[in-house]
Amino acid sequence: QVQLVESGGGLVQPGESLRLSCAASGSIFSRSAMSWYRQAPGKERAFVARISSERSTNYADSVQGRFTISRDNTKNTVYLQMNSLKPEDTAVYYCKQTVLLISSGVNDYWGQGTQVTVSS
Repeated sequence: QVQLVESGGGLVQPGESLRLSCAASGSIFSRSAMSWYRQAPGKERAFVARISSERSTNYADSVQGRFTISRDNTKNTVYLQMNSLKPEDTAVYYCKQTVLLISSGVNDYWGQGTQVTVSS
């Protein structure tokens, strides 16, 4: 059973930075795609960034150039470096692990989320 635990959220001022971490259990991390999503109050959960098992990345337009996703397979951890934060980045940030299993096809696993608040 995969478990994902996010950390690193908090309250920051506009223009500051935060780094989120998501630690995964299990032995399938290195062949999983990892993503970050976020959900602001009253809005649907939205894609933020993704890194494949081959380390290719893609980002939502709203964070391109400010956020960087990376992974450390030795630690089963994915990171989201967030720079130049804006109030509109305020949301609960969720980590998602996607893996293709022969037995069950594509499987998605979600973490519990970590709150990021950007406010002066």
